Amino acid sequence: MFEYDGVSYRRLPAGSDEPGPVRRAGQEAVRVEVVASGDRLDLTLLEDEAFWTWAIIETLRHTGVRVEELLELTQLALVTHRLPDTGEVIPLLQIVPSKTNQERLLVVTPDLASVVGRLRAVGDGAVPLVARYDAHERVWGTPLPHLFQRARDYRSWVINAGMVNELLARAWALADVRNAAGEPIRATAHDFRRMFATEMVTGGLPIHIAAKILGHDRLVTTQGYTAIFNDDLIRSYRSYLDTRRAVRPAEEYREPTDAEWAEFQQHFQTRKLELGDCGRPYAAPCNHEHACIRCPMLRVDPRARPRLAAIIDNLRDRIDEARANGWHGEIQGLQVSLEAAAQKLAALDRTQRRGAPVSLGLPALNPSEASRRGALALRPDK
Repeated sequence: MFEYDGVSYRRLPAGSDEPGPVRRAGQEAVRVEVVASGDRLDLTLLEDEAFWTWAIIETLRHTGVRVEELLELTQLALVTHRLPDTGEVIPLLQIVPSKTNQERLLVVTPDLASVVGRLRAVGDGAVPLVARYDAHERVWGTPLPHLFQRARDYRSWVINAGMVNELLARAWALADVRNAAGEPIRATAHDFRRMFATEMVTGGLPIHIAAKILGHDRLVTTQGYTAIFNDDLIRSYRSYLDTRRAVRPAEEYREPTDAEWAEFQQHFQTRKLELGDCGRPYAAPCNHEHACIRCPMLRVDPRARPRLAAIIDNLRDRIDEARANGWHGEIQGLQVSLEAAAQKLAALDRTQRRGAPVSLGLPALNPSEASRRGALALRPDK
């Protein structure tokens, strides 16, 4: 008899029940009975499932690999890279080509290294060679030291995708994680890939680098994997502003002098024109030398439309006068101003028409249709 976490258990003797499905050579099942309810538990089986659930979740969380890539991991996938400048040795995890037929390398973090070390220690340091069945190709592969292999009926078998989803479903049910509405949350193996992508991008990693790590050919695919919330947008943008401000000269953020402030206000006073406002930004020179009728930065006030129409009529009269007197150079300059003024007048009229409501009228029926509907309305059964 023993007690754990406030529950009393009774250890059952060996051979008191049928052998369980998960066994290793020379391993005896540890079975207990709950004293209060009489339920019998196979602790060896439960411990085995708990270990593989932990290994699957941690590997998915720290790598973002697909489920087929997870099950294809072998001891041969662990490689190293030596940095040429410092000589530091970086452990890498080699992901074999799967969906996009692209091989890629992932840096092994300390957390991931702990998981891989535990996986290699399952077989007492020697990972058995096991053939894996490919459910898509429907063929058996070459025997390799697969990391995700369990012992069943005194033999080792590579875990399949169905077992991965089953273990994850049990873990979510036991954790009883719920959202704000109180509904239970469930996540598949592919959802961990989305979590991994979101954590990378929100952590500051450029999205094109995240696409390489995930093995995506297009950035649009990676964008679909990330879940960015409004608070993340605000936090990231404020961090970007702080970083940009830190690298800019400090004198750009000083308080302006009275003369500079007066010059700034004077700029907006000079933007007020006869026909409207000038959209020229502060400290930008006037490229058209105050020939505002030709400048695309002129924003015509709708109230100045009569004045603009009068300017167009005056330009036409001046062109006629120049032609009569043979002032060919004057004709060319006046023609440019006339075309610019006509374009501004047409744009102003389009803007006013776009904002005004359009009357569509009432639909009209032909006589035969109207008579048919009237006859139907008089029928008592209709």
